[in-house]
Amino acid sequence: HVSAIIGAIDHAQALVDVTDPPGASRPTEATRSGGPGSLIEWQGLGRAGKRFVTEGPRKTDIESFSGRPALEPIRVYAGLRSAESSEEQAQKALDDLIKMGAFSRSLLVLVTPTGTGWVDNNGIAPLEYMHDGDVATVAVQYSYLQSPLSLILEPGRSQASAAAVFRVIYNYLSSLPETGRPELYLFGLSLGTLASEASPPVHAWLGDSFDGAVWAGPPFRSQLWRTVQRDREEGSPAWRPTFEGGANFRVIGHGDSAHQNAADWGRVRVVYIAYPSDAIVFFEEGMFYRQPQWMGPPRADDVSPLLQWFPIVTALQVGIDMMFAAVVPPGRGHNYAVADYIEAWSAVTTPPNWADADADRLGTKIETKAAKHSDTW
Repeated sequence: HVSAIIGAIDHAQALVDVTDPPGASRPTEATRSGGPGSLIEWQGLGRAGKRFVTEGPRKTDIESFSGRPALEPIRVYAGLRSAESSEEQAQKALDDLIKMGAFSRSLLVLVTPTGTGWVDNNGIAPLEYMHDGDVATVAVQYSYLQSPLSLILEPGRSQASAAAVFRVIYNYLSSLPETGRPELYLFGLSLGTLASEASPPVHAWLGDSFDGAVWAGPPFRSQLWRTVQRDREEGSPAWRPTFEGGANFRVIGHGDSAHQNAADWGRVRVVYIAYPSDAIVFFEEGMFYRQPQWMGPPRADDVSPLLQWFPIVTALQVGIDMMFAAVVPPGRGHNYAVADYIEAWSAVTTPPNWADADADRLGTKIETKAAKHSDTW
């Protein structure tokens, strides 16, 4: 009976996935999947993929913002219908990247989507503006289900997909001469973060490593995030942990700086964006029988002083909060703000010709275009 229910849910979501999202249209640029010359058909993108290649700035938008010449950003997406397996999807995505000239760009970003395949445009568009379009971004869909259902009903699928995508693209990238190939970055939001942080094998953290990551809203089951929290420096709070001086991992909340840390950046630069009021990030199974450290002093500004710990009750309260975590203004809960993505990417990629005033202008520009997403997490 359980398998039948899962099958029915998956079938229903798959029917939704074939529809076009509002405002989506087949790209006219040869730098987007589903467009002219792309090896991935429009219908093979799925609903989230169609939205991803429709959204985002074009060359003219970027030039209007910066006053400098720009390239047309590359956006590649492989939906579930594009191939039979994660490996084949990853290979299709790689083939599209090669065809579009992605490996001559300065930056290549591997995005792990949320459950339905949704990619937060607010997390990618800033990077395309900041680097004058000299960016290639690729994402591969692993589920039709919203993130909570995918996490429960398809355990391990997101991690397996992200690992396959990383392996296929990293192996090709590593075969190219070091001079002239793009820097490699990872991006994930929520369930996408959980999968993305587990995608690089050990050797990709060492030697010929990837260059960095921006991971937003890491779910409480994210192992690397929990390590950064658990092994934080003494005196730093659980909701804003400092890990090894910030040499490789930095954590910011809304409006925080990712540039001011005791240690200079190391080889790999990772910024976590985690709002203390995000129940998806700060829920703990142990809350049923003990007070979590983030509820003790000093407490973050966006966590109500009225929230007190009681056995069982508080865990249930925070569990309910998870269901509504994204139904809040940007910069709170699980709704991650453009300004914080800009701060994180500027720290991780150090874009040339970039100033605080540019960040303010860009944040305002993108926010006016932002549309509320439909995937909770």
